[in-house]
Amino acid sequence: VQLQASGGGLSQPGGSVRLSCVGSGFTLEDHAIAWFRQAPGKEREGVSCSSSDGMTYYADPVRGRFIISRDNAKNTVHLQMSLLKAEDTAVYYCAVSSEGPCVATRRRGITTYDGMGYWGKGTLVTVSS
Repeated sequence: VQLQASGGGLSQPGGSVRLSCVGSGFTLEDHAIAWFRQAPGKEREGVSCSSSDGMTYYADPVRGRFIISRDNAKNTVHLQMSLLKAEDTAVYYCAVSSEGPCVATRRRGITTYDGMGYWGKGTLVTVSS
């Protein structure tokens, strides 16, 4: 299983960035897939998750601004990020679960999605004026 994330870069506050993650070695339609991020000096946190049945989940800080979508035919998941804020600056990772449903939990006030067995290398998103 391999995951390749792309699309990171520099954006001004209020701007938009679209991340993509292409998977190989598995059939995306059978699996939950999620985006995580880790800012400097902070814990990794879940951003959004897409279940195999089409359900989507968002962490509170990004709800209403980010949209996750999947293209099962291309084994690809996207994260459309809008109304970006400086606090969205982080390395973003995609990860895939061995199961279909997303399992969202909160630990110490941080959202995460459990069961992610495979991770891609991250892509850096910087939001700055």
